[in-house]
Amino acid sequence: MPLEAPLDPVALRVAELNTRLANHGAMAVLRHAMSDAQVGRIALVSSFGAESVVLLHMAATIDRHVPVIFLDTEMLFHETIQYQEMLAEQLGLSDLRRIRPDRAETARRDLQGTLHRSEPDACCTLRKSEPLDRALGTFDAWITGRKRFQGGARTGLDFFEAGDDGRIKVNPLAHWTRDDIADYMLNNRLPRHPLVRHGYRSIGCAPCTSRVRDGEDERAGRWRGQDKVECGIHFKDGKMVRTTG
Repeated sequence: MPLEAPLDPVALRVAELNTRLANHGAMAVLRHAMSDAQVGRIALVSSFGAESVVLLHMAATIDRHVPVIFLDTEMLFHETIQYQEMLAEQLGLSDLRRIRPDRAETARRDLQGTLHRSEPDACCTLRKSEPLDRALGTFDAWITGRKRFQGGARTGLDFFEAGDDGRIKVNPLAHWTRDDIADYMLNNRLPRHPLVRHGYRSIGCAPCTSRVRDGEDERAGRWRGQDKVECGIHFKDGKMVRTTG
């Protein structure tokens, strides 16, 4: 059996991919990422939040056997768990991996379940970053649903990013607008997260998510009143990993 060709350094691969696919659409980028040997073994990471169904549907259309990593922080809304189960069945996702925090570490570092109040970044590390690191152990790349219009550190997103962990992040929807998301959901008759109709436009853990008022940014309801704008999986050593563009 011939040996597989070694992968080029991640930064070189990312630069070449962004150049080659700069003028391609989201589906083409996603299809390429899921099949290019230079991207490597890939998984889709989904929160099953307000807009997650779009990327999940696109991936399932290409290959419903793609590994999908769902981070169950054990602090999610009950509606999110129900939505995840419904979508997995409806889209025929055959390799959905529900990842939870390490029980021993949770007992040691957040026995009362109140760490999010005093140290939200540490809570994200415990319940998101560390479980994701373990789940991605055998993968070379992962797919995210982040978009430029979400603002903050996301405004400079490219289709491909070089992660500090040596993996490629793929952002097929980076250039999509709110209207693009709404149109795709409508045209494909995709079910919305049940909390969207109650004013939740970006949905994470229940204690750290609130309704968004008219005129507010859609992520205004995440960690409201705190100096925190990104979820734990885009942190490294407790610091936000900024994107470039």
